[in-house]
Amino acid sequence: MAERVIPLVDQRSKVLQPPALLAAAPATGLLQDTLSRPLRDLRISVTDRCNFRCGYCMPKEVFDKHYRYLPHSDLLSFEEITRLARLFMAHGVRKIRLTGGEPLLRKDLENLVAQLAELRTLEGRVPDLTLTTNGSLLARKARALKAAGLRRVTVSLDSLQDDVFRRMNDVDFPVADVLAGIEAAQAVGLEHIKVNMVVKRGTNDHEIPAMARHFRGTGITLRFIEYMDVGATNGWRMDEVLPSAEVIARLQAELPLVPLAAQSAGETAKRWGYAGPDGRHDPRLGEVGVISSVTQAFCGDCNRARLSMEGRLYLCLFASQGWDLRSLLRGNASDAQIGAAIAHIWQGRGDRYSELRASLPPETGSGQRRIEMSYIGG
Repeated sequence: MAERVIPLVDQRSKVLQPPALLAAAPATGLLQDTLSRPLRDLRISVTDRCNFRCGYCMPKEVFDKHYRYLPHSDLLSFEEITRLARLFMAHGVRKIRLTGGEPLLRKDLENLVAQLAELRTLEGRVPDLTLTTNGSLLARKARALKAAGLRRVTVSLDSLQDDVFRRMNDVDFPVADVLAGIEAAQAVGLEHIKVNMVVKRGTNDHEIPAMARHFRGTGITLRFIEYMDVGATNGWRMDEVLPSAEVIARLQAELPLVPLAAQSAGETAKRWGYAGPDGRHDPRLGEVGVISSVTQAFCGDCNRARLSMEGRLYLCLFASQGWDLRSLLRGNASDAQIGAAIAHIWQGRGDRYSELRASLPPETGSGQRRIEMSYIGG
């Protein structure tokens, strides 16, 4: 087995300065990048902290008690986040996902949810407002989040076996508490709950059928995610990736599936429905999804932008640098100026790392190391 090497490089210092004084043009919601991809999805990280130490995201060897997190004064306030979200929505964003780190560690997060729920898309609709969480605090926060206007939630859960789960989160957190959080989310009426399982060959791939059986027929969609080479500290190796095609093959051997059409443009998961006795999808049994960033890139219709907790705009999950929007917010730039900067940045976007992964040379030098997933969310 290859030796695990964890380079200690802080990518938060790599920042690009946005243009501050561009001629403002009316936002039409028709913004496109260099590959004709529209801007539809904004993922907002609200904290760089997490109470788990999953090896594929925040390995304990790096994120230990000596790790220096950002001071609170560096984080965008809820009002600053809401202002930026409104400007992004003027350019066509319809979906807002709150992430972290672990977003529920951000104090009074429901107040931010309430502010975002007051916004409207260009079509006059409430944005699709959702949150990704490790579920550890969900049982106590679900009701307040729903009351504030949260519509959906996605919970990360990599195992149902308590010993495996405790080992993977590396803080000895029990799986029962995450399952209680999922139950609480259902009880308060959060819609279309999803559970994400990052699959690592040799670690938790033996649980694929058991996870599917557990959530089949519950109204919860289980999604299997290929272990990705995000950031620079998770010791990623290709031999630990279980291709989604193999995931589906393992499921098909026990639980017949039928492919389902995508529900929207830019959707990251390929959908499969559980088949009934007639061989057709039985909606009562639900569905699973696979996210195949490594083996089946979906860059071609990626419509997602990512905003870090300190106001940096990233155009790809695998980016190495972000654009500093906080300097505009706190430098008294007008809405028109900030909106024009966002448009300029997106129109210059050509990111398609996953499509190019196999042809790219190995990373050399700290300037090319990618930002950590815990910093900009998944």
